[in-house]
This record gives sequence, structure tokens and C-alpha cells, in this order.
Amino acid sequence: MYEIIRGRIQNGAYPPGSKIPTVLELVAEFQIANVTAQKVYKKLREDGLIYTEPGMGSFVVEDEGDSLQP
Repeated sequence: MYEIIRGRIQNGAYPPGSKIPTVLELVAEFQIANVTAQKVYKKLREDGLIYTEPGMGSFVVEDEGDSLQP
């Protein structure tokens, strides 16, 4: 799932500054466990691809720089 979401960020499906689906939406879309979806988002945050605003959701970073390079 990480690679799919990362790919969506890379190809502009989720442009910089945009809100990405919630953990629950990811669970529903991919039929995965909640804990798995949380791990995906944790890794995306660690890699500097997204940030989370408590109570607001998760967003693609505005300045992705070289963090999206393979």
C-alpha cells in the first residue's frame, strides 16, 4: 500500500498541499487492517511525503524536493 500511495503522490494524483484519504478510507479501499494503514501513513510521514494535522487529516507536503526520487 505504501508504494501505491507514494506513487499517487509522485504522479500528481495527490498534489502538494492536498488532503489524502483517511486511514479508514484506506482500510476500505484496500481491504486491509487498520493497523496496516496506520503503518503506511507512519512510513509516509517518516519519509517526509505527508504531514498530519490532528483533527484535520493528512496532507501531501508542499515542498517535496528530492524526497520523491526512487
